[in-house]
Amino acid sequence: MKAALIEAPGKVTVTTVPDPVPGPRDVVVEVASCGLCGTDLHILEGEFAPTLPVVPGHEFAGVVAAVGTQVTEVSVGDKVAVDPSLYCHECRFCREGRSNMCERWAAIGVTTAGGAAEYALAPVANCVKIPDHVDIADAALIEPLSCAVRGYDILSARMASRVLIYGSGTMGLMMLELAKLTGAASVDVVDINADRLATARTLGCSNSAANADELGRPAGWDIVIDATGNAAAIQDGINRVAKAGTFLQFGVSDYATTATIEPYKIYNQEITITGSMAVLHSYERAADLFANGVIDPSVFISDRIPLADYPSAIDQFKAGKGRKIVVVP
Repeated sequence: MKAALIEAPGKVTVTTVPDPVPGPRDVVVEVASCGLCGTDLHILEGEFAPTLPVVPGHEFAGVVAAVGTQVTEVSVGDKVAVDPSLYCHECRFCREGRSNMCERWAAIGVTTAGGAAEYALAPVANCVKIPDHVDIADAALIEPLSCAVRGYDILSARMASRVLIYGSGTMGLMMLELAKLTGAASVDVVDINADRLATARTLGCSNSAANADELGRPAGWDIVIDATGNAAAIQDGINRVAKAGTFLQFGVSDYATTATIEPYKIYNQEITITGSMAVLHSYERAADLFANGVIDPSVFISDRIPLADYPSAIDQFKAGKGRKIVVVP
């Protein structure tokens, strides 16, 4: 089968790899669409350290093409979205229900072959059936939505919070939609990408700007979310949190990114600084939200690019052009 392959840092090709063969409790998915994500870029640039070569793609959905001998939960022809998370179920964190902190954490499309291919292999436990009315070509959006749901689990957001989001790419826009859904009094968005910021306005953000100074809230925001991973945005965001407020590090930075905090201010103003790592008990809920129309795929997906053009799709994503880019086998 054809698949994208990250062979070494900075080198990605489309090549032929062996077809996946299901084990007893595995499913082979004929991939309908696979989203590009910042994590893919970090892997390609050598900032994360999975074993290479690897077929990327942890945001994908498709149709069941084959099942293992012990699979009864899904059948050939079912539409499924795939939670990429792989856990050991044995370490302390898994036993405590914090499997996203698994000491042997792995993920389809990160540490094992993923969905940037014609077919992908997944444990049946990771496959969520999709209702008939959902277009499977859009369902790659469920995985990033599940990360956003996890972010809001961390926030335990109060009604009528004032929210500031840095970044209006896919994740920032999803956090905008969830902020509205959870009863935020206002949701402001900051981004230097004018085209993406226009999308935030289309989705109904309260205010938008290239710099938070333009938003005129000197007392700060109750909730500040970084969805960029950018060092300057993170530093600025930490400084914008109101008294008793929360800063959520949601965007993925490279390992070397740092920010400065003021310990006395955190103490004196009871500021919370926290993070949200991937998916935890949120994938099925995201699938339900998606099936019920919480996000509009026509707004979120800007480009559908053939798998054969995966290297150029990555270049477009790196250049910040468009919104969610999906590759189609």
